[in-house]
Amino acid sequence: MNTKKTGEDLHAHVPANWYFESLKKDPLQKYWHATRFREVRKVTTPADLVLDVGCADGVFSDIVRKSTKASKLVGIDIVKSSVEWAKKHWSKNKKMKFIVGDAHKLPFKNGTFDAVFCLEALEHVVNPVQVFKEFKRVLKKGGYGVFLVPSDNDLFRIVWWLWLHFYPRGWVWKETHIQTYRNNYLPKICKKAGFKIELDRKFNLGMLHLVKVRKI
Repeated sequence: MNTKKTGEDLHAHVPANWYFESLKKDPLQKYWHATRFREVRKVTTPADLVLDVGCADGVFSDIVRKSTKASKLVGIDIVKSSVEWAKKHWSKNKKMKFIVGDAHKLPFKNGTFDAVFCLEALEHVVNPVQVFKEFKRVLKKGGYGVFLVPSDNDLFRIVWWLWLHFYPRGWVWKETHIQTYRNNYLPKICKKAGFKIELDRKFNLGMLHLVKVRKI
């Protein structure tokens, strides 16, 4: 684990519009993300003001916005190039705003958001405990969070290794996963942060772990 590199350093080789391009031309990526958003939609309920942490190029932020029927979604990511791409690409969508920021210190007041989403981004953070404290701080009382991580089970580890070493585009993600949520660490850390867990589910042969929480 290399915690000395910044999030931007870790993603130096990842194209700014990775997801936008991947969903157009990569069948494996299309399948993986279609599956995960089918599950995310199942647990999504209406929310007026939504935060998407680790928004990348905003492709999935738009899906979250539509699923929540949000009047406003704020996407935040530490990778400046992705945020700048998102700003330009989604400039006509006035319901979405994208900013550069760090999940460890979210630039928002307490109790700002009705819902917080963080989908396959938590494996890239240095201090998950601090990040979950921030999630809880910026959520309104009664608000909910949806968090998704690789479970890091044995099958995922095999698939991830093959992806990094043999898939033509996979190499750009080398050394970007600096945390593991193996052994059900995701619900454990949610409870530690003081959230009430409403749903705890694994899918894609157990390779993805989804948790929905509530701030009580």
